[in-house]
Order: sequence, then structure tokens, then C-alpha cells
Amino acid sequence: MSLSFIVFDCDGTLVDSQHAITSAMVQAFEAHGHAPPSHHDILSVVGISLEPAIARLMPDHGAHVHGTLAETYKDVFSGMRASGDIGEYLYDGAHDAVTRLAGTEALLGVATGKSRRGAENVLKEHGLRDHFISVRTADDGPGKPHPHMLNLAMRDVGADPHETIMIGDTSYDMEMARAAGAGAVGVSWGYHTVDVLKQTGAHVVIDDFSALDHALAHVRRMMHEGKS
Repeated sequence: MSLSFIVFDCDGTLVDSQHAITSAMVQAFEAHGHAPPSHHDILSVVGISLEPAIARLMPDHGAHVHGTLAETYKDVFSGMRASGDIGEYLYDGAHDAVTRLAGTEALLGVATGKSRRGAENVLKEHGLRDHFISVRTADDGPGKPHPHMLNLAMRDVGADPHETIMIGDTSYDMEMARAAGAGAVGVSWGYHTVDVLKQTGAHVVIDDFSALDHALAHVRRMMHEGKS
């Protein structure tokens, strides 16, 4: 019997974390005397691993500076979480969508640019962690859009690419899915535009979680028929 493996991105897909991410990034830059990037520029790199994201935000500096800023960002983010000022909220319909799918024969996973600690914390905080068989993060190797993270997730559950659908809000999610041979469902409420999602490989883009079941069925049919 064919498996159905559904993999969610976290930031911008399940969780609206833009306030926490932009605030921590601004504080990290300012702590080292650097002019902080714009809100738009910060959100444009959400989804890829932290140091490569910082490298994109300040390409004229070297790896040492990027690494130092990444460590400061982590410290700031951890402090925000400890103080209860983290502001990572589930998008409308996210909890119901995950719990509904968890009650079906589908297997669920997460593939996120967050750190392992960050992903585990936010999923547990919202009561979702137990629904996911596989949680793969930026700590597991090459980050998005490289397919490594999704390949590991598929290996965790024994799923083939044609049995797997990635759900995400950025071009990095779509590119990762297509590079791994998996289906790709984009969501319009995150950090990249619908046009960008379609240009980078989304089979379909949805505007709210109520459309997810239909989108998953549509992508499964396309993959079964061998359509890309």
C-alpha cells in the first residue's frame, strides 16, 4: 500500500513568527554595531539556515562575522522565549489542519530552517509535536533549498518522493521539494509571493488551510499521473 507523507515547513507556514525573527535579527545586528537590515530583507531569507541567511543580508562581511551574529541572534531569541515575549503564533486553521491529518492514514513531518531546539520548542508549545513522526531542521546538514533535509525526512518514515508532499511558504520550500522529487504545495500567507512560489515549482498554492485537503488530493493525482 502506498504511503502518504505530508511535510510542513514551520515559520511562515504553521507559525507566524515574523515579529520574533525580525526583532531578534535587528537586536543581533545592533549589538555588534551594524545597521540592521529592513523588515522586508529579513523576511526574504526566512526559511534557509541561519548563517547563510545572515550572509545574504551582509554579503560584504566574512564567515566570522556571520557566525558571531548567528550566535547573538540565538541568544536573543532564547532570551525572548524565556521572558515569554516570543510571539510565535499559529496561523488560523493550522492546529485543526495538522490534527485532522494526524487522524488519517497520512504520516506527518516537519522540515524547517529553524534550529532543532527552536523547532521542538514551538511545536511542543502549541501541542503539535506528537503529531509529527519526523522533524528535520537546519541542524541536520545542508539547509533549504538543498533536498538533504527532505531526503532525511523521507528516509525516517520509509516514504518515496512520489508519496511525499511538502507544504511551505517560500521558494526555498518549493525548490527543495522539486529537487527531492516530491510534490509542492505553496501557501500564500507566508513570506514569499504567490508568483515566486509558482515560479519555483509549486504545483498549487492555497490561500487558507481550509483548501489544504483539496490541494493535497490534486497534487497526489498529478504525481500518480506522472505530471510535474
